[in-house]
Amino acid sequence: MKIKVSEIFYSIQGEGSQIGIPTVFVRLFGCNLRCQWCDTMYAVEGDDYSELSFSELIRKSLSYNCKNICITGGEPLTQEKAVTKITEYLIQEKKNIILETAGHLEPPKIFDNKNTVVSMDCKCPSSGMNHKSNISILRALKKKDQIKFVIANEDDYKFAIETIRRSNFKAQIIFQPEAKSSLLKLTEKILNDKLNVRVLPQLHKDLWGNEKGR
Repeated sequence: MKIKVSEIFYSIQGEGSQIGIPTVFVRLFGCNLRCQWCDTMYAVEGDDYSELSFSELIRKSLSYNCKNICITGGEPLTQEKAVTKITEYLIQEKKNIILETAGHLEPPKIFDNKNTVVSMDCKCPSSGMNHKSNISILRALKKKDQIKFVIANEDDYKFAIETIRRSNFKAQIIFQPEAKSSLLKLTEKILNDKLNVRVLPQLHKDLWGNEKGR
């Protein structure tokens, strides 16, 4: 099995409920969406990737001796068989796995495991891909999982609220400002509207900007 890999690196988790925790990132290459504000286009298209064997990928991922591993992209589920095999192996190695995925492809059953978290986007209008989000997949997520709304403007904010109110999600809800948007303004709106959601920044960008491998 050859797996298209953009990069494997050690950093902190910059987003979501595990923000700030040291994590190994396995960034797979390729995506079948084209979000307008995508910040990892180098992992979406072009030829900036390596083809690793399963054993090579596992060896490099484990070399950091870190308990938390995030499988991300691009869209990792475009290589679903590889994601399943990687996750099964890493669970046996007693690792905690986070899958970051865009919300239009169903995660494999291995992500029902208690040592996994699915971090799934619900795409807002500013992404240009909101018509791709599969609400039935998002509704099926468990309490251990999380749904992330990236908010760039008022339309996104209203879309996120309306989606939450009609969808009865079980997973934790996270609002995250798009990189050029204000965390302060988003936080104030959430407090003013008394929303039961969690608002979080992109911590890695606050620390390192858009530096690759961070």
